[in-house]
Amino acid sequence: MNNNLMLVGGAVVFKRANNGRVDWFLVEENSKGWEIPKAVVRKGESSVRAVLRTMGEQAGMSCRVLEEVGRIEDNLEVNGKKTSRRIIYYLVLGRTGGEALGFDSSAWLNLNSALKRVSWEKEKMILKKAKLEFEKWLSRQKK
Repeated sequence: MNNNLMLVGGAVVFKRANNGRVDWFLVEENSKGWEIPKAVVRKGESSVRAVLRTMGEQAGMSCRVLEEVGRIEDNLEVNGKKTSRRIIYYLVLGRTGGEALGFDSSAWLNLNSALKRVSWEKEKMILKKAKLEFEKWLSRQKK
């Protein structure tokens, strides 16, 4: 793997209420605006495992990763050095949860509200793709 590549797992988490309503989990950290929760992949860890770890540790949530929904590659500066970053986003079923203490703020929102709140345009596209994958997953559950 490229030493200058930062691998990140993104958790596009949803939950379904008994009435059929679907909500999506967003977080806010360091005044960067609202976003999909993410975790830097540790050495020897997969991006899926990083997502499960972060949702457990920071969101107090038991989750199940269902599908990959997209990837974003960009560049950022870390400690004064330019670094390439690859974010792999997964559709994640939120099963049980406690308090999301590992984030400045968190919210469960319907899709339209989530799309309005997310700051990064590329993540809005990821949310839309996640909804399509969710609908495919839901149709498989009904069979």
